Order: sequence, then structure tokens, then C-alpha cells
Amino acid sequence: METRYDLLPAVAQAQLIGRGVVALETTVIAHGLPAPLNVETAHACEQAVRVSGAQPATIGILAGQPKVGLSQPEIAQLAAQADVVKVNLANLGATIAQKRWGATTVASTMYFAHRANIRVFSTGGIGGVHRGATESFDISADLTALAKFPVMVVCAGAKAILDLPKTLEVLETYGVPVIGYQTNELPAFYSRTSGLKLDLRADTPAAVAAMAKAHWQLGFTSGVLVVVPVPEPDAIPSAEIESFIAEALRDAAAHYITGKDVTPFLLSHIAARTEGRALRANIALLQNNARLAGEISQAMN
Repeated sequence: METRYDLLPAVAQAQLIGRGVVALETTVIAHGLPAPLNVETAHACEQAVRVSGAQPATIGILAGQPKVGLSQPEIAQLAAQADVVKVNLANLGATIAQKRWGATTVASTMYFAHRANIRVFSTGGIGGVHRGATESFDISADLTALAKFPVMVVCAGAKAILDLPKTLEVLETYGVPVIGYQTNELPAFYSRTSGLKLDLRADTPAAVAAMAKAHWQLGFTSGVLVVVPVPEPDAIPSAEIESFIAEALRDAAAHYITGKDVTPFLLSHIAARTEGRALRANIALLQNNARLAGEISQAMN
């Protein structure tokens, strides 16, 4: 028997009348941003979806109960919990069985969005192939989810700390269309450019929706990735970010930091070196992606 999830009445109503719905993840609330910016940004992303005419559906697990669409009090509850599990595909079942609180990653948000028949999901940046993966085999489950669940993911590209060329190659291998929104180049999260050219481009929400519909009408069951450059006023040049990443990687090696500890170490280093610019870029791209995802979800109907 499949685990049941609670569906927010406003989300159910939006689906009933044919209004667009956009899934939103909760890792950004529990692990991605400091308080009180985490809750403020979650509300701002929901509002950006509403301004586009669509209905937000923030997804999380509250004391073992999956919820597709959180109320504002529930978002506050999740943010206040001390030991929230970062839920991926491997630990989702255990989180529910142990009745723990869980924040959904890209992969687990895609799972619940697919279960709830939500076709569009907005996030910050996806995970991918980590630098040094030829030795560590560290590849995000986000790529597995994109290969498996027919959900559109609107993001600012893959996180800059990753091996972006290899991430793009894996997406192509999995048959995941990567559509540049008003860009011919893969964005690199904090930066608008990466030097990696894309084969697909769309300049309007309707064009994105048409490409996704055609992909799924052909019978493909993979996701569709829409990559959106961070708003220009908040962008950080890729060369600058790359220098900070190289510096952080050297520090990590010198202090024998390995495995799952590497990513938070790198992100913390970048945040410190950019003196708040990385945080501002993160918040700006989250809201920008949510607005566009709402417009696309409306065009999908």
C-alpha cells in the first residue's frame, strides 16, 4: 500500500478548476537559509507563484506525515524544529516510519509532486555530479529523480560547486531535456554563465510549456529541466565564484574534510568570502524561479 499524503485544500481546488500549481521544496527552509530569512523567503516564493496566477504547494513531512501544500503555520513549525531530516529518495521511507520531521530535497519533492499530479516544481539549484566523482562516486539523487519522474524543474542551473560539464552529460544520458530560459548557456547558480552551451532555448513561458508537453506526449517519463539565469543585479561573476571554490577545496583537503561534509563546508566558505552577496543571489533566484514557474504552470493548462 502506498503512503498517503495530505493535500492542502487550496491545491486540490486549484487542480479542480484547472489553475496552475507549482511545487516548492522545504530543504531551503530547514537547511538552506538562516532564520528568519528562511520563512520570509518561503512566503515570498509562495507569493511570487500567486502573483503569476498559480497556486503554490510547499511540500514537507510533519511528524511522519507527508503534506503537499503547507499552511503558513506549518511552514513556521517546520522552520522551528531542531532535528529536521534532509529527505532524499533513500531515507524517505525511514523518515515516515520513524514519524520524524522532514524537509524535501529536489528528488523527494519531485516524487511527491508526481504523486499529486503537479507538473511544475520551482527550486534554487539542482544537485549533480560532484567534483572528484570519479573517485568518490558522489552523484546527487536529484539526477536519478529527473530521469524517473515526469515533472518540470525550474531552477538556476546546478550548484556552482559541482562538476557542471559532467552534470550536463549525465542529464543528456538520462534523456532529460535542458531548456535555457532566455539563454543559450547553462547558468551556474550564483552566476549567469558557465561557458557550457545548451541545445534548447525558450523565450516565453508558453514556449517552455509546449516543449514539455511534446516531450511527455511522445511517451517519455523523464523530467524536464528549465534553467534560468539569476537576476543580473544579484549575479556574481563565474570567475570570482570559481576562485572561491578552488580556495575552499584546498582548505577542505588540508583539514581532511570529506564526504557529505564537503558541500556545507564549500557553501559556508563562499558565503563568508562573498560577504552576503551569495545569500542575496540565492534569495533573488529562488523568487525569480518561483514567479516563472507559476507563469509556466498557467501556460501548461
